[in-house]
Amino acid sequence: MLNATLKSDIQRLWDKFWSGGISNPLTAIEQISYLLFMKRIDELDLKKTQDAQWTGETYLSFFEGDFTSPVDNQTVPKQELRWSHFKHLEGGEMLMHIQIKVFPFLKTLGAHESPFAKHMTNAVFIIAKPSLLVEAINIIDNIFEEITKQQSEGQGFQDTQGDLYEYLLSEITSAGKLGQFRTPRHIIQMISELVNPKLGDTICDPACGTGGFLLGAYQHILTQHTSEKHRQTDQNGIVRGLIGDKLTDERQWKHLKEKTFFGFDMDETMVRIGLMNLMMHGISHPNIQQRDTLSKKYEEDGVYDVIMANPPFKGSIDQGDINESFKLPTTKTELLFINRIINSLRIGGRAGVIVPDGVLFGSSKAHKMARQMLLNDCELQGVISMPSGVFKPYAGVSTAVLIFVKGGTTEKVWFYDMDADGYSLDDKRDKIETNDIPDIVTKWKHRKEVTENDRKSKFFWVDKSEIEKNDFDLSINRYKVVEYEKVEYEKPEVILAKIEKLEEEIVAGIRDLKNMKI
Repeated sequence: MLNATLKSDIQRLWDKFWSGGISNPLTAIEQISYLLFMKRIDELDLKKTQDAQWTGETYLSFFEGDFTSPVDNQTVPKQELRWSHFKHLEGGEMLMHIQIKVFPFLKTLGAHESPFAKHMTNAVFIIAKPSLLVEAINIIDNIFEEITKQQSEGQGFQDTQGDLYEYLLSEITSAGKLGQFRTPRHIIQMISELVNPKLGDTICDPACGTGGFLLGAYQHILTQHTSEKHRQTDQNGIVRGLIGDKLTDERQWKHLKEKTFFGFDMDETMVRIGLMNLMMHGISHPNIQQRDTLSKKYEEDGVYDVIMANPPFKGSIDQGDINESFKLPTTKTELLFINRIINSLRIGGRAGVIVPDGVLFGSSKAHKMARQMLLNDCELQGVISMPSGVFKPYAGVSTAVLIFVKGGTTEKVWFYDMDADGYSLDDKRDKIETNDIPDIVTKWKHRKEVTENDRKSKFFWVDKSEIEKNDFDLSINRYKVVEYEKVEYEKPEVILAKIEKLEEEIVAGIRDLKNMKI
């Protein structure tokens, strides 16, 4: 968790970018990410070089040899491209050095065909003021010094660095034009607990944005392989442990970081931010691509073991662009993504998907067919209804989480009515004590052991046959029994007598006011 000093430094960084003319949050995050990368790569390379000297192992530094800039065709020693070198330059000289030498070098990192190298091809370093660059460099140096200080006090560097990036991303406070927006981390953690991704699974988000769900799955797997002594319950009531000390085989780490996580998004800026987000968290080779997973060009069906997603809630696409394998007769993206996710899963694959409430009870043919697919083509295991303020300040729409397995048979569905997620349900989203998430996770894990089925409580079972009779309606209000308290009212003549008495008192008061001498 970030301390007050780090939060203050990040806010200062935002203020500098805002006053420096870069006010779009996405653009600012992208530019800040480049600087964080330059800093982090230098530090990691120095550490690996030192470790290699101690162990006698061979390590080829990122900064070994020379680099010829494609901008001016000038060759410089790569050592001059280090953060620790250029941060000492004068402002104007530093800016030119980064624009012409350092940033072009940054774009070459990673394998030639890696997603990072591919999507960095069109990346642009747009910081144009030397003063802004100098101030940003100094603040980032202060941030890393504070992280190192926290590390000496027992906080994991990667965990704090990850929290820092999450805090940066929290500045994205408006929904995109297609209705996509960042999912709060505690909601991602909850869904990760419910879906339970494991080492060896292939995990995908077909509308990944900043990569939050992929990161949540990664951290969930790390927690599974972290010793009890290194785990702790975070502020959201979720147990976390990010060391992964039980993973002792390098082949396991390589598979986890290179062949486990796959994400797709239509926006190249989001793809770059998502790539850097995962890399900043320790996933060295994330597989995130710029692709429209609803289009005819996307054909990865029956591929993934786990899908976790918060697809765009609104908008539609051209009929001619829709993937021909979809069964749903609609152009609405919130329905098409259900079809996409079911198609993309292997038989037995698991999914946790956030949908707007309209998907649960919409009366159109496509809405009903989507729910039939969930119940008949999948084992729909759970529907968690969330309050409308969970996604503020982006949107106030009510949402639900669907948990399902492709294939199998749905016999009954577990419902939970979430009242609070640990934060206020207004635009401020301040931390509060009331939080249903730990209870949801606990009840979910033991749901099959419960014999009573009280529909007046927060959670209960509903048989598939009953859902079918209700036109496949999946809204919790259709099945939950609301207990109304009986209110005893006074007899009408008593109420009228009280009203008459009040009127007499008002008239008497007015009369007294008129008789007062002014």
